[in-house]
Amino acid sequence: MANFHLYLAGCALLLTLGWPSSTGLPLHTDNYAQCAPLFRGLLENIKNATNSSVCYGIISDRVEMRTAETSLACAPTLNENPGCKMQRNSPFSKSECLSNIRKDLVYYEGAISSYLKTPLRSPENEEALLRPTLDIIKSLKNCSLMPNEENDSSEKDAAQMWVKNIFDNRLEMCKMMKGFYVRTITINRAVGYITSGDHMK
Repeated sequence: MANFHLYLAGCALLLTLGWPSSTGLPLHTDNYAQCAPLFRGLLENIKNATNSSVCYGIISDRVEMRTAETSLACAPTLNENPGCKMQRNSPFSKSECLSNIRKDLVYYEGAISSYLKTPLRSPENEEALLRPTLDIIKSLKNCSLMPNEENDSSEKDAAQMWVKNIFDNRLEMCKMMKGFYVRTITINRAVGYITSGDHMK
């Protein structure tokens, strides 16, 4: 199972490498100036969380990815990596990509919120690391890059993840945040691709 999770994470990274670099074209999203720094801040916050008390004392390279849908939906072109079966054959869809990004944000918001309500090893430190991540997610959900949709996940649903002891819950959180970090790399590249206008060529 651990190898499968690493495989998914590796494929997600391979897919993101298919994005062309920004061409410097005029931005096509009025609110990009607000959204782009938030996405970059989210990436930095998650990186800090995985390198701190959230993963303290946990020796594991496992990565827990929610699904592969965002990586596939946001890939700009068919990825020619024969060792990776995660390939998208249909044309790039901005709305589908943004819809999947929003679903990811909703899912991780619920998971982190419910985790913070469980008994924690180091409440003060973990709160200080994870609350800013939640704040950024909430701001991004209101960003004009995100389509208006009904939430497909909730804190109540996500709470079912945290039914074990403190260490096991923290282990799951550590794996989840590592997966979220990989996913946020994908999201940042996708947003850059969309706002550069390259997807309309």
